[in-house]
Amino acid sequence: MKKTTNKGLNRRDFLGLSALGLTGLTILPSYVINGVRVAPSDRVLMGTIGLGRQALSDFRGFAGAAGLQVVACCDVDTIKQQRYKKTVEEWQKSKGLAPRCDTYEQYERLLERKDIDVVEVVTPDHWHALMTIHACQAGKDVYVQKPLSYTIQEALVMTRVANDNKRVVQVGSQQRSSKEFQKAIELVQKGAIGHIEKIYAKVGDPPKPYDLPSMPIPGNLNWNLWLGPLNDDKIHYHSDLAPQITLDPVQNETLWGAWRWYLEMGNGYTADWGAHMFDIAQAAIGMDGSAPCEIIPKGYNGTEYMTFKYKTGVVMTEQPYLDDNPGAQGIKFIGTKGWIEVARGYIGCSDPSLIPAEIAGNRPQPRAQRPAGQAAQQRPAQQQRPAPTREGLQFEISSPHMQDFIDAVRSRKKPIASIEVGCSTAITCCLGNIANELKRPVKWDPATYTFIDDKEACSHRLMNYEYRRPYHL
Repeated sequence: MKKTTNKGLNRRDFLGLSALGLTGLTILPSYVINGVRVAPSDRVLMGTIGLGRQALSDFRGFAGAAGLQVVACCDVDTIKQQRYKKTVEEWQKSKGLAPRCDTYEQYERLLERKDIDVVEVVTPDHWHALMTIHACQAGKDVYVQKPLSYTIQEALVMTRVANDNKRVVQVGSQQRSSKEFQKAIELVQKGAIGHIEKIYAKVGDPPKPYDLPSMPIPGNLNWNLWLGPLNDDKIHYHSDLAPQITLDPVQNETLWGAWRWYLEMGNGYTADWGAHMFDIAQAAIGMDGSAPCEIIPKGYNGTEYMTFKYKTGVVMTEQPYLDDNPGAQGIKFIGTKGWIEVARGYIGCSDPSLIPAEIAGNRPQPRAQRPAGQAAQQRPAQQQRPAPTREGLQFEISSPHMQDFIDAVRSRKKPIASIEVGCSTAITCCLGNIANELKRPVKWDPATYTFIDDKEACSHRLMNYEYRRPYHL
């Protein structure tokens, strides 16, 4: 059993719950997953914190990872607790296991479980830091959804705590485990298209100020716990922030939690898709663990696109990577000898012979245009989202990424998207939004994690903000 430490925990409830570690023990027989028999001694038991549509998607990925079993879950919405519990227990029954998935409202209670080896943090971004830090301090390994953090300081503290406690942390940047992106990284690093001069990375717009009207808080939602450390008085409840569901009849979320589109609690598409595309771009050019040194916002002195400059001379711009499909998220590497385009399910190259046919996929095609005069049915921030499927949910099955995490937990080696990788990508996303909000360039020193001669940027909320009491970083 892993040694745990509670040093530095700052929620009073956490230290007073030691008895739960005795009552939560789960004893399970061996079972077969994907043709592999898993003995009890090889079992990795997981608790999931945050039970929205992304958690359901991730569960299907984790269910394909040999040796992992979810045994507990936590959410501030009691209805989502019950939905997740039902999903997990139905899967357990299908594998011949005794159904059990315990539910919690306070994540500290789940962390006190002595039988739980790993946790997944799949909450709104403002909760990633505290939950990951406390999980590491409790002796758990962590799979945390992207982006790693809401602020730069959070990312730095999370990385330090994970390393101090010798924890394995995988960030949910699952493109790192996809063959098309791995091939693009390989070709760029091998010099297949020469020296990289430019990168086009299409992710989408920065966040905007919160403008949703206030709504009554439903009885199934602990809104105070949902807010957690957020301290902005302008943040009031609206159902788009924590989309409601029903169990009878079954009605799942019809949209992603809209908190990500508002600057008071999220980082917009800059981080939502930037945590994927900027991540791959930095991996390809050898900037893992680093960041750009200058960021120029769109519109500054005629700058057409948000621009990131690296110390190597590479320039990355947030702009369309396909001329005929400007809204598609993806990346284009432009070198002295050619180009590479890559997106989910597609990789293309100026030299087609470099791309194996089995991973080439299909080039994204423009979506059908809305008839003239037809009004949009969603706010602009939602228009780029694909249509939901499977009972109102769109799933990303990322089993290879989850399996990489479980393999790292067993081997105690770094996973493919380590916390250091997530930290550097989160910093890049925050820097983009800081420059955008200041409406001028900012200069960053990746070696010291500081702005250069810029007090205004240093005091920006995305560098660090004061948590609402009693929370503190």
